[in-house]
Amino acid sequence: MSAVPIPQIHYRRMRGADLSAVAQLERSLYAFPWSIGNFRDSVTAGYDCWTVAHGEMIIAYAVLMVALDESHLLNFAVAPEWQGQGIGRAFLDHMIQVARDAGCQIIYLEVRPSNMAARHLYRKLGFQQIAIRPEYYPAIGGREDALFLGLTL
Repeated sequence: MSAVPIPQIHYRRMRGADLSAVAQLERSLYAFPWSIGNFRDSVTAGYDCWTVAHGEMIIAYAVLMVALDESHLLNFAVAPEWQGQGIGRAFLDHMIQVARDAGCQIIYLEVRPSNMAARHLYRKLGFQQIAIRPEYYPAIGGREDALFLGLTL
């Protein structure tokens, strides 16, 4: 099986001018999205906030919080029309390297049990389930648990 060629994309740190597009993409993906203020606060706090751009169009984004030798991937998303092309995997590899470069020994994240595509990607890259966070996510009609995953770097 040959690898799917990744279209011309580039990674760059999220900047103030990106916040509106990132928040718009977030709203298109999730029923309970982060607000533009959540992204602004993450950038202001000095978190490792990255985007994937195709030309000037943002097609993916990530927010990584680093504390001492641990990191926590707080948000990670790829636009639906760009999924299934290897972009998510390559971008997640990039974010793992960002964590390594920051001296982290582990990277954590939460994922909805219902998000099978994300769970598959994380499993392929070696993330292991550590715990379940009960009723972590807001959901239509109630709350949804989160799977708490970790990857030793």
